[in-house]
Amino acid sequence: MNIALSRALKIGAVALAATIAATTLSGCAKETTQTTGDQSITVYSGRSEDLIAPLLELFSSETGIAVEVRYSDSASLAAQILEEGSNVQADVFFSQDAGALGAVSEAGAFKTLNSDITELVAAQYRSTDNTWVGVSGRSRVLSYDPNQISAAELPKSVLDLADAKWQGKIGIAPTNASFQSAVTAMRVLKGEEETSKWLAAMKKNAVLFEKNSQILEAVESGEIAAGLINHYYWYERAAEVGEENMKSKMSWFADGDPGNLVNVAGVGVLSDKPEAQTFAKWLLGNSAQTFFVEKTAEYSLIGLPAKQGLPALDKIAAPKIDLSALAPLAQTLDLIRNAGLTD
Repeated sequence: MNIALSRALKIGAVALAATIAATTLSGCAKETTQTTGDQSITVYSGRSEDLIAPLLELFSSETGIAVEVRYSDSASLAAQILEEGSNVQADVFFSQDAGALGAVSEAGAFKTLNSDITELVAAQYRSTDNTWVGVSGRSRVLSYDPNQISAAELPKSVLDLADAKWQGKIGIAPTNASFQSAVTAMRVLKGEEETSKWLAAMKKNAVLFEKNSQILEAVESGEIAAGLINHYYWYERAAEVGEENMKSKMSWFADGDPGNLVNVAGVGVLSDKPEAQTFAKWLLGNSAQTFFVEKTAEYSLIGLPAKQGLPALDKIAAPKIDLSALAPLAQTLDLIRNAGLTD
């Protein structure tokens, strides 16, 4: 392991390398959105190509700025940024998770965002030092089968899933970044001891999956009674099969519960190119925000109405937490591993 990455691990990015083993940027997909102008930026995208490619094409068509993009998971790209240090090859980091943004920010790799960008977003959805900003929101929810669980039986807290009555009925994805961020939030809010006890109970109670989408499919098929996922997976499946054909429903926990974490996808600027700041601001404009709401059912962070059927973002009783606190994942990964949920 080289010196730059070792330094990154010490400042809280150890989890980033741990989650990807030894992934490097050389294995990431690379594409370029062509335009007739000579302005361009390079984006490291932790968001998937299927989602982001059309968005980047829209950006280029509206601004004339060409985009070269490299795709990988957010943790891998954050570790790569820290390894590249002053020779970073990207102008913008587009992360699916606030934790990865926080790790890069702690390393001092981001430039300060212009105030006309940060003022567009409420304080809880951006870093306190204005080095990164959220561009779309997603809520953790309990997906459940109403044929197996009545409304009266729904748990009031995610911590209630530790009860033995949930054995074999609940699905989780312990290797998934969204689950790991949710556990980090639990650590911050409830402490390591209570979180460790909950994870130990999940070892006994939970059916393990790799992805949120797999959890939802298992709930839909009746294989499990409920699962912890991000809300937009329900709408993603509904777009494929029709909402009228969805068997599962979504539920939120009691006010302020850790299970109601609202995380963000967001961006930070890595270079002094003015086009990088332009891109960050464009993501908070109507074109991009409408894209997130209509195409992915994520929450707009500038106040556009949510997808029909979703509660408004300000109506979700999310826990009060600084999203930058999700950056140090090392302890979380240790707790998950020690509980026997991952290798």
